[in-house]
Amino acid sequence: MKNFLNRMTAKHPKLYEIFKFLVIGGFSTIIDFLVMGTIMYLWEPHLYSNFLRVFLGGGSTLPVVIATCAGFLAAVAFSYIFSVLFVFSACDTKFAKSKSGIFVFTLLAAVGLGIHALGMYIGFDLLGINEWFVKIFLTLVVLAYNFITRKKLLFRNKKEEPLEE
Repeated sequence: MKNFLNRMTAKHPKLYEIFKFLVIGGFSTIIDFLVMGTIMYLWEPHLYSNFLRVFLGGGSTLPVVIATCAGFLAAVAFSYIFSVLFVFSACDTKFAKSKSGIFVFTLLAAVGLGIHALGMYIGFDLLGINEWFVKIFLTLVVLAYNFITRKKLLFRNKKEEPLEE
C-alpha cells in the first residue's frame, strides 16, 4: 500500500496537494463548526436543550454572526500552520513564512471571512435559511477561494517565480 501511495503522489503531485488541502480543510471545518456551535450554545443556552441541538439551528442573528466569525478565525489559524507544514510542503514556503506572506495569508483570510459573514447575514437573516445550510454552502465556496488564492499568491511551485517580499 505504501508503494502505491508513493507512486501516486509522485505521478500526480497536484492531486495529492489538493487531497492534503481537503484533509486540512476538513479539520479546519470541524474546528470552525465546533467553535461556532460552542459560542452559540453558551450565548443562548435557553434555546437548546443540549449542545448537540445547536447544530439543528434556531439561533438569533447576532450570536450566529459573531460565532461564525470566531469559528472562522480559529480555523484560519489552524489552516495557516498546517498549510505551511503539510499541505504545500513541496512548494516554496519562504514567502509564506515571511511577515509579508503572513500578512497576505491574513488578508486573504479576511476576504474569506467577509464572504462568510456577508453570506451568513444574507442567507440566515435576510432569506431565513437554516444557519447550518448556509454555513455548509459558504464553507465550500470559501474552500475553493482559499485553495486558488493561496496557491497562486503564497505557495508557488519551486520552479515558479515567488512574489517579492
